[in-house]
Amino acid sequence: MIEQFENVTGRIFDIQKFSVHDGPGIRTIVFLKGCYLRCRWCCNPESQEYHIEKMIRNGKEVTVGRDVTVGEVMEDILKDVPYYRRSGGGVTLSGGEALAQPDFAVALLSACKEYGLNTAIETTGFADFSVIERYIPVCDLFLMDIKHTDSAKHKEFTTQPNEIILENAVKIAHKAKKLIIRVPVIPTFNDTPEEISSIANFAKSLGTVTELHLLPYHRLGYDKYVGLSREYKMGDIPVPSKEHMEILRSAAMASGLDIIIGG
Repeated sequence: MIEQFENVTGRIFDIQKFSVHDGPGIRTIVFLKGCYLRCRWCCNPESQEYHIEKMIRNGKEVTVGRDVTVGEVMEDILKDVPYYRRSGGGVTLSGGEALAQPDFAVALLSACKEYGLNTAIETTGFADFSVIERYIPVCDLFLMDIKHTDSAKHKEFTTQPNEIILENAVKIAHKAKKLIIRVPVIPTFNDTPEEISSIANFAKSLGTVTELHLLPYHRLGYDKYVGLSREYKMGDIPVPSKEHMEILRSAAMASGLDIIIGG
């Protein structure tokens, strides 16, 4: 049955091998082009636009983005099957937004399931639920960002409100095999105990969620903005300290969820 998927085409900008984040075990991460949000802190600004771009990296101009078939990506993925098997790992679709190319993404996940591989997606959840429903049968794990519970502040920092995201989280929680909520902890945006507690309490209210991951802000994407001639809108805001992250973790633990820093 793999033949029905292998010629479906999508646009990616990277494939990362031997990742130990973004799902269980050793994983291959496929980064898709295109995103509906424009988060100020985005560490992959080259993922935001669907079109193929030029970026300066280490003093040289490089092309960011390429069109591939499911068959081509699977050829790369299947090289590491022994590592997936031993570690309980698999394949994660990231971006960008994994929901922005549903034909390609669902075909790729379906091909992975044909080989018995564990599958996951990283997502903002910003899409019509009819799109998300296509992923549910072939996705073992949804890693979903909940960035803020206040829609106005969410829009201020990401360009989009959050109502559809919160609505979709409820639906995913009841239909997906597993959902983990992740929170990028961003100074000036959502890094108070009250804001993190609000997100944790929302995640707890979903009923099936047991884990919440707090992902500390970092500046590792700054050079990419320079390479793309874009403004880095977070300025010189410092990263949160370990002590502050522990304060936020303690606040979130009141929800009764398993709270992990990183992940």
